[in-house]
Formats: sequence, C-alpha cells, structure tokens
Amino acid sequence: MINTYDQVFNTALSLPPGLRAMLAEHLFKSLDPQNKMEMDAVWGELAEQRLADIEQGEVNLIPGEQVLRDLRNRG
Repeated sequence: MINTYDQVFNTALSLPPGLRAMLAEHLFKSLDPQNKMEMDAVWGELAEQRLADIEQGEVNLIPGEQVLRDLRNRG
C-alpha cells in the first residue's frame, strides 16, 4: 500500500509522461476552487501587465528561435 508522500511521488514519477500529465491535471483540478480562482486572477493580472509592458516598449523581446538556440548552447 502506498502511504507516504515520497512513495506517491516516486510512483507518479515512474508513470509514462502522458499519464503523469493527466495525473497532474487531475490533481490541479482537485484543488480548492476558490484558491484556483485566486491563482487564475493573479496570473491574469500578470499577463495583462506584461502585455502592457510589451505594447509600451518597456521590454526587449527576444525571438523564440534565439531563445531556443541559446538554451541549446548552454549544454
């Protein structure tokens, strides 16, 4: 029987990626709806602020291809 956090976590990590993603989604959906609404609101505000920063030219945008190339070269 699985009865500790570490056992549950290790068992979940042994699942194939697709099943881990499904499990993560189900766990996230099981969180307190009020808490989820608050988290969604915070993320929404952050996204709106970042969009405003972009539209006002306050940030330097980096093309996705360059970001991926830089990440690959970190290796």
